Amino acid sequence: MQRRPLNYAPFLVLVVALTRCRSDSSPALQSSPPPVTLLTFGMVTPGEAHTCGIETDGASYCWGDNFGGRLGTETPSNRLIPTAVAGNLSFIMLDAGARHTCAVNLVGAPYCWGYNADGELGDGTTTDRLTPTRALGGLEVVAVSAASTHTCGLTTAATIYCWGGNIAGQLGDGTTTTALSPVPVAGGLKFTGMSTGSLHTCGVGFDGTAYCWGDNRSGQLGDGTNTARSSPVPVQDTLVFERVRAGYWHTCGITISHAAYCWGDNSHGQLGDGTTTSRSTPVPVGGGLSFALVSAGNASTCGVTTDGVTYCWGRNSHGELGNGTTTDQSTPAQVRTLLGQPVIFLNSGGSLNCVVTLEAAAYCWGINGSGQLGDGTMLDRWTPVRVGPY
Repeated sequence: MQRRPLNYAPFLVLVVALTRCRSDSSPALQSSPPPVTLLTFGMVTPGEAHTCGIETDGASYCWGDNFGGRLGTETPSNRLIPTAVAGNLSFIMLDAGARHTCAVNLVGAPYCWGYNADGELGDGTTTDRLTPTRALGGLEVVAVSAASTHTCGLTTAATIYCWGGNIAGQLGDGTTTTALSPVPVAGGLKFTGMSTGSLHTCGVGFDGTAYCWGDNRSGQLGDGTNTARSSPVPVQDTLVFERVRAGYWHTCGITISHAAYCWGDNSHGQLGDGTTTSRSTPVPVGGGLSFALVSAGNASTCGVTTDGVTYCWGRNSHGELGNGTTTDQSTPAQVRTLLGQPVIFLNSGGSLNCVVTLEAAAYCWGINGSGQLGDGTMLDRWTPVRVGPY
């Protein structure tokens, strides 16, 4: 329930009256409430029903639904505002999946917590964890990406290891066998980045070639087919990518010339090409915008232009496009009410999106039935709201 703002007017009238009649030795009355402290974030990443972030001082917080312990707070209680992750660990990055969360500590060790029925925590078990637990294998990673039932990590040697569910080949090890601890992606490729979708995974090779593997029923692997792959296949085209982001049933990427391309399911216009036609190879996002960041969610996509302006397109049933409506858009629509602040970080979840501005303020919008926007309510928001207070 949203708090009603306090009315301080009667209190101020009383203060004025008392001040006029008090002697000079009388203590002055306080006429204003204590200030509210808002967290400042370096990154914020939403899952389907929860969100986590790393504050600028290195502390990690999560909020929203806590099924399986995905908030990492030692208790199973849901949280409507940011709550510290237990364990006093310092992380350099983290990623929220559907029902679990993973992070990387200061020395490159991957930790995960939450639901673990498919081994997505990588600790060799299928036991849920309420607090961060280190993945097995002694890996040193620079990034992790958490999906629905699997997780992947990019190592310091530029290789990718994955663990968890593998029903569609999303681990990329050439099999469809579940792995309770990390296994290497087949092919011996070197990567500069990677991203997990619901049942597929993608990465960018050193030469800018995008590779994907896993489920492909909507063409989300971008290889011109609808055939699932259990090891990496190159995305068709001669495009040179800087980064790719895998969504639920679609994928998007940014080329070295800052053009955005998407492929896969397009039933809500999430490819941004002005149609609702699914594509098995990349198509350019409309509008002629130059993008620095892109992130694919459930059935929507958002991007940040090279001058820090945020746009979204695709499904908008919960206001996840942030433009004040619930109308789907098949081309980029500008996100409203970020007060002109340039955005430096962007990430998408199931039906919500979050950004961090240049001033380290975190904003989220979209679905909020579990408090995953972190604004203290469970109300969907059609425009960005700041995370907090804390």
